Amino acid sequence: MASLESTGGEEYTDRLNRLQTPLWKRVLDVQAPYRWNLRRVLGDREVLEVGCGIGRCLSHLAPRGVGVDHNQHSVEECRRRGLTAFTGDEFAESEYAKPGRFGGLLAAHLVEHMPREDAVKILAGYLDYLAPDARLVLICPQGRGYASDSTHVAFSDFEALTDVAGQLGFTTTRQQSFPLPRFAGKTFTYNEFVLVADRRVS
Repeated sequence: MASLESTGGEEYTDRLNRLQTPLWKRVLDVQAPYRWNLRRVLGDREVLEVGCGIGRCLSHLAPRGVGVDHNQHSVEECRRRGLTAFTGDEFAESEYAKPGRFGGLLAAHLVEHMPREDAVKILAGYLDYLAPDARLVLICPQGRGYASDSTHVAFSDFEALTDVAGQLGFTTTRQQSFPLPRFAGKTFTYNEFVLVADRRVS
C-alpha cells in the first residue's frame, strides 16, 4: 500500500482515479449495489455530500446531488464527469448555499480521515443548509478497507458514527453492514458501515 500524507493533493486524486475507474469495474458495474442502497436510504431528497472526492457517490445522487471537497483536483475531476461540485469556499459563494435547501447530508468515507471532533466540526459547518427534517447518512470502511489507505486515522464503527450523528443533532434510525454481514469486513475491502439518522425536531 502506497503511503500518502493527506487527501488534499493531486496524488490522492490520482489514487482515487486508479482505484475507481479501471475498465473491469465499469464493465461489471460493481457500484450497482452501492448506488441502489444510497438511493434507497436518501430517496428523492436533494443531497449535499461533504467530502465527495472524485464523485463516486455523487454520481449515484445525480441530478439531485451537490458535492463539496477540500481537494481542488478532486473537485475538477467531478466537474469533468458532469457533476456539481465545489471547494468549501466556492460552495459558500454558490447559488446552492441557501439555508434549508438540502433534504440530505452525506459523508461517505470522510469521518475516518480525521479525529472525530474534526469531523463533527466540518459537518456542523453545513447544518444551516439542511431542511428541518433532513436525513444524515454516514459511511465508513470496515477493517480491511480501513487498513487499505494510509490517510485513514480514526477507525469509525457504528458506535463512533452514532456519536457523530448525535453531536450534530441527529437520531440514528438505521445501521447497516453493507453489502455483506459485518464479519466480511475483515477480508472484503469494500464492506462498509452505513448509518442513517434523522434530524431531531425540537
